[in-house]
Amino acid sequence: MEETLKSLINNFKKKEGNIISLLQETQNAFGYIPEDAVYFFSKELNIPASRFFGVATFYAQFYLKPRGKNIITACCGTACHVKGAEKLINSAKRELHLTDENNTTDDKKFTLEQVACVGACSIAPVVIINKKVYGKMTADKLTKEIKALRQEG
Repeated sequence: MEETLKSLINNFKKKEGNIISLLQETQNAFGYIPEDAVYFFSKELNIPASRFFGVATFYAQFYLKPRGKNIITACCGTACHVKGAEKLINSAKRELHLTDENNTTDDKKFTLEQVACVGACSIAPVVIINKKVYGKMTADKLTKEIKALRQEG
């Protein structure tokens, strides 16, 4: 890991001041931004770790925890909420053995995310699985999709 981080720092020094680029390259290398990487950069570049964490937590594109191979995004907007989003989320959590604190399966095959609104209210409740939108989703349909993804490997 340290060699990769040193390489990323060398690229950063060429475009000094662009913390976003350094975080993007780090996430591309590891799939997320490891906490150790932030402290390594902080020490090596003499930039407070809080600046890195501030940027990483401000932008939704950055992830501070490893994510699963399959990303399930549940809409929690008003229309989806009224039409049963909470039931879908709870069903997915049970199927994937997830808790409120842990939204990625231990085998890193699935991550369950909740978002405020995906803008597809007319087909609520909505779930996005690996960037494919599924409208009028039910708990049974969602369970079938999860099982199909498990079989794909």
